[in-house]
Amino acid sequence: MPATLNVIFGPCAAGKTTYAHALARRENAVPFVLDEWGARLFGPDVQGSIEFMWMLERLGRCNALIWSIAESVLAAGASVVLDVGAMRRADRDRIRQMAEAKGLSLQWHFVDAPQEVRRARVANRNAAKGETFVMEVTPQMFEMLEAIYEPPAPAELEGAVLSVSDDNRAAAPAAAQPQAVD
Repeated sequence: MPATLNVIFGPCAAGKTTYAHALARRENAVPFVLDEWGARLFGPDVQGSIEFMWMLERLGRCNALIWSIAESVLAAGASVVLDVGAMRRADRDRIRQMAEAKGLSLQWHFVDAPQEVRRARVANRNAAKGETFVMEVTPQMFEMLEAIYEPPAPAELEGAVLSVSDDNRAAAPAAAQPQAVD
């Protein structure tokens, strides 16, 4: 079986990182979580509030580095799980085009939850600073991310694995999760 490029996408606080780590463990794949990379590489440099353009430039560098390493991991025969945002259609199109150009086996995973559940998750994560906490997401940041997010078109969900939770539990890829949508 060829190595698979698994790409997780969905809105802020849908449970993408929890899903990504669970999928990586289950599939014995290498996870790449953009927020974790950004926080480790640039978090110590943050003094006060984060400027949007400053953050975008650094996350762009992280994405480029993640992609180059993920390509090497895939070429070595191991699957990867990318949790790199992919909140906009253009981001997802770019990933799809890069995967097609490299002839990679690509599997999309759409993770979602209702907005009120996601908003509560952010507040809880900010307060608890638990396993998936990387940085505080302020209400203003949440609103900004909501404005940036572009829900998938029906065609984007064809063949995707869907994981939608309607409670405050994060989604996890398990045998009981919905299968790919055709």
